[in-house]
Amino acid sequence: MTRRRNTELGLMLMVVIITASAYVLASLGSQSRIPANIVPFLVLVLGLLLGAHVVVRRLAPNSDPILLPTAALLNGLGYVVIAGLDEKLAAAQATWTAVGVIAFVLTLVVVKRPRSLERYRYTFALGGIVLLLLPLFPVIGRTVNGSRIWVAFGPISFQPGEIAKVVLAIFFAAYLADQRELIATSVWKVGPFRLPDPRYLGPVLVAWAVTLLVMVYQKDLGSSLLFFALFIVMLWVATQRASFLVIGFSLFGAGAFFAWRSFTHVQTRVNIWLDPWKNPAGDGYQIIQSLFAMAFGGVTGTGLGLGGGVRIPASENDFIFAVIAEELGLAGGALVLMAYLLMVGSGLRIATRAEHAFDKLLATGLTLLLGLQAFIIVAGVLRVLPLTGVTLPFVSYGGSSLVVNYVLLALLLRISDQSESARVPVSDMAVVA
Repeated sequence: MTRRRNTELGLMLMVVIITASAYVLASLGSQSRIPANIVPFLVLVLGLLLGAHVVVRRLAPNSDPILLPTAALLNGLGYVVIAGLDEKLAAAQATWTAVGVIAFVLTLVVVKRPRSLERYRYTFALGGIVLLLLPLFPVIGRTVNGSRIWVAFGPISFQPGEIAKVVLAIFFAAYLADQRELIATSVWKVGPFRLPDPRYLGPVLVAWAVTLLVMVYQKDLGSSLLFFALFIVMLWVATQRASFLVIGFSLFGAGAFFAWRSFTHVQTRVNIWLDPWKNPAGDGYQIIQSLFAMAFGGVTGTGLGLGGGVRIPASENDFIFAVIAEELGLAGGALVLMAYLLMVGSGLRIATRAEHAFDKLLATGLTLLLGLQAFIIVAGVLRVLPLTGVTLPFVSYGGSSLVVNYVLLALLLRISDQSESARVPVSDMAVVA
């Protein structure tokens, strides 16, 4: 619909203005001058955002008009904050943003119908597990900050687990869409308990269990929590059996207790969460500095470029929300959270309006990946949960995460376009064309 795309275009232009203004203000705050590269910056931002809009207008004209501008706003804000912390990292982030937009466009070009992915469910399952296993290979695997989740090929390094998130979400959606009725109605009696028949739930349980075991071995706690919640919620959505939520989160509680008792790195994370002041110059230093930064920001913040984010270790990725809360205050932090709520709401709306079970489940899974990941890292920074080390989608520094999130976004828009196109009268379709 032309109106949808015009709405998106207006929002994209607002994002360009906000991002450019924030970039100038951050430079004035930190260096007391307008950035020397402001013209190339504007050309890059305009080119990427308007280019993405033109592609969506052409290839997915009936898709949701909110998702792309919201993601672009978060991406732009993340770049501005990273530029204030480290200009070299900002240059790399700009490059990865360009790669992400290209991946976004290619996904829209290649995936004409989301349901075409459904037939390759077991290929996606195998591919996801292989991607998770790659960092364990001694030649290419790399351990960074205690977690073995990186793979390096010469000068290029990335996190294959980021790709595996989307790949396994596709597998979960495809398998559950095909077997949801059998899983929901079949019963396997174990004493007084009525459980789903393992013949129908087995393949997805195997993939899920292998995924969790690999991630626990890699000490990737954030992704382990993300996958666990993703699987349980998608299973509940597919079957409408609330018992899966009860069983799932009971297992999560038991598993979390076992991990806390058995693994030193889990005990360390929990101890930091409970009492970071016990070792303020050591393990607790990072979280304490982030809490001080957010407190210092107050309601309105210190101003862009005027924060002290450089004193927080990993401020460009794990703790970037603390930097935002310091420079933009409680108000700015709340607006960032509202942006994520807007994306989650749009994603769930796409899921509810999708006509086919696979599309519904895939849209639900992709939306959960975005929303849960944002919740897990923000909750960790705020000490609501133990810190687990996932990235803040579209905001944190990191090429793997950024590119994969743009692919995820393209899949959501493709599902939205397909479902909305089925509702558009033929006369309106002629106008759009």
